[in-house]
Amino acid sequence: MLEREEIAYEKTVLIGIITKHQDAEKLDEFLDELEFLTYTAGGEVVKRFTQKMDMPNSKTFIGTGKMEDVRAYVEQHDIGTVVFDDELSPGQLRNIERILKAKIIDRTNLILDIFAQRAQTSYARTQVELAQYQYLLPRLTGLWTHLERQRGGIGMRGPGETEIETDRRIVRDRISLLKKKLLTIDKQMATQRGNRGKLVRVALVGYTNVGKSTLMNVVAKSEVFAENKLFATLDTTVRKVVIGNLPFLLSDTVGFIRKLPTQLVESFKSTLDEVREADLLLHVVDISHPQFEDHIASVNRILDEIECTDKPTIMVFNKIDAYEHETIDKDDLTTEKTGAHYTLEEWKQTWMSRIGDNALFISAINKGNIDEFRKRVYKEVRDIHVTRFPYNNFLYPEIVEE
Repeated sequence: MLEREEIAYEKTVLIGIITKHQDAEKLDEFLDELEFLTYTAGGEVVKRFTQKMDMPNSKTFIGTGKMEDVRAYVEQHDIGTVVFDDELSPGQLRNIERILKAKIIDRTNLILDIFAQRAQTSYARTQVELAQYQYLLPRLTGLWTHLERQRGGIGMRGPGETEIETDRRIVRDRISLLKKKLLTIDKQMATQRGNRGKLVRVALVGYTNVGKSTLMNVVAKSEVFAENKLFATLDTTVRKVVIGNLPFLLSDTVGFIRKLPTQLVESFKSTLDEVREADLLLHVVDISHPQFEDHIASVNRILDEIECTDKPTIMVFNKIDAYEHETIDKDDLTTEKTGAHYTLEEWKQTWMSRIGDNALFISAINKGNIDEFRKRVYKEVRDIHVTRFPYNNFLYPEIVEE
């Protein structure tokens, strides 16, 4: 297991709003996730501020009264960082910084910061840097106080150009350079993928922190970095795996998340080539998470974006060891039974039953039902392999259930 350096946690407050598109319950879910993101980035959340609004305030995101409450709390408790659950416009960012006199970060910037911390390879660092510059470009005026000043002095009289224009040009040039660098690396990686021969390719996909890397370590007997934080894995890892005597390639990909920044979707689309070129997807789900159905929908949306929804897919419901259901007292006639009250067996009788043997229930960390998982993956990989190479049929016998 790799070691991570100790982080000095920054005191942080979170801000979110309740709108007609996002009720209080949904906001709580997003703020829970935002708190986990903040912890992953090195922050300690000490308070949450929420407000009910028809739409965000165009100047300060939240109303002036609530902003004054936040300002007083930030001053009184020496808060260094304020994190907003939605992306702020350049104007909002500038106005809020002026009022709160603290570091202001939105969800997009927070995710970009985590990616920057976690990027290990040159490829991942280049992708993150590109996303950061694309986010930064329209916000330059809110980040440096000197940028509005006109240059003066010898050789600078006349029209010239403002420092903000110079900085924008530098950033645009950097974006162009990074895009060219990524194209070069993409070609190299495409060549590497082409050199892997005709082995069947299997890709692990899923929401962030569902246990993909842990499952990869169990199946491939490898040491992929895994921990209970969001985006522990950024770089795609590919391992050759043998089940029975059948070899195939297994890749672990970057986790998805709700409200994933557009810049990251764009810059990481090349990383997702492993998903595009896979013959089989293993969609890993943390069934112990209260919003796992939302997570499935988020992953499916991104798979749809990269045109991968038609690939053979096995749903792998992980962390069954951590699953707990809520109970209703038999004398309680007012509480309506929801998914939160379902046992695992009851869940299996819902929409999951329509998936049939393409739904597996495992615990990667405790290796629960891993033998069943291996058999199911073997069967699917064998079918793909035999279809591709019919003359190899006799080499890989079908598994006969006892």
